[in-house]
Amino acid sequence: MISNLFNGLFDTATTQVLSLQNFLLCVGAALLSGLILALLYLLTCHSTRGFVATLAVLPAVVCVVILMVNGNLGMGVAVAGTFNLVRFRSVPGTAREISAIFLAMGAGLISGMGYLAYCLLFTLLLGGVSALYGLLRLGSGSQQLRKTLHITIPENLDYNGVFDDLFQTYTRQWELCQVKTTNMGSLYRLTYNLTLRETGNEKEFMDALRCRNGNLELSLSHQESTTPQM
Repeated sequence: MISNLFNGLFDTATTQVLSLQNFLLCVGAALLSGLILALLYLLTCHSTRGFVATLAVLPAVVCVVILMVNGNLGMGVAVAGTFNLVRFRSVPGTAREISAIFLAMGAGLISGMGYLAYCLLFTLLLGGVSALYGLLRLGSGSQQLRKTLHITIPENLDYNGVFDDLFQTYTRQWELCQVKTTNMGSLYRLTYNLTLRETGNEKEFMDALRCRNGNLELSLSHQESTTPQM
């Protein structure tokens, strides 16, 4: 019989065998939840095709893993170790990406436990709330004012307090995060994290900095989460 093709080699009379119908139902529900989560993520965020495809498939992958564990404690520990290894092999993502991955894994776990209706309800509820927060852009106003400034100055210019008067005029707060030499030690490259007073004075601020640093290279960008190591 064709059903025998899906029996495990180590199945015994005391082993609870997963039927093909239940397997397809669980995986189908996980794929549907993954598709919904991917569409909701695309609604509020710009992302690569690879990440969206991974987000759509991830619930089904987690679902199959949970179905195969099937109450085996030792296998469950091995699966947890495998997921930890995958974590260290992946590139760190944004908070929104990490949240989307956790939602996808949660949907896969629920589906793998056999609660298909709860899986779809979880997907619609939590995915909808996440998409709503993304559309509302909570905290985006203050985030736009937070900048990272990279400015190059000559070696004979003392960087301690040289820009303090400009920062007091154009920013609400600032912090010197990194100092490094460049161009064979003839120049200093300073990195500041700062918060502007208003968004309309960026060009005026940049022009004032150019006059102070001798028109050397400078850049003003969205605030980086960590100070770059270059």
